[in-house]
Amino acid sequence: MAVTKKIEIDGQEVEFRASAAVPRMYRIKFGRDIYKDLRQLETSVGENDEDASGLDLFSLEMFENIAFIMAKHASPDTVPSEPDEWLEQFNTFSIYQILPQLIELWGLNVQTQVDARKNLAAVSGK
Repeated sequence: MAVTKKIEIDGQEVEFRASAAVPRMYRIKFGRDIYKDLRQLETSVGENDEDASGLDLFSLEMFENIAFIMAKHASPDTVPSEPDEWLEQFNTFSIYQILPQLIELWGLNVQTQVDARKNLAAVSGK
């Protein structure tokens, strides 16, 4: 079951979607593990303090790629096929404002999957 959320970026409402398909889409497009990348980003951002942040350019690219995949998943017909093309529609925006919301969305998706498995186990008696 997918979870969606609209997040304002540069004055535009952008829909993002998290589901079990996202790790596969991310792996196919970028050849990377989204779980490891999200964990690394979460650690690098720390307490959302720009001055104390350990973000480097590679972390910023991971963030952009994750945001792109979740946006593409939500709106496959309107989001361009490449992250650069998608990012072109925005002025600069702060990773410190968007990343926590994407991490929250991903957490809601994972929790939904766990709850669904528990319910299935209860119903099936396993």
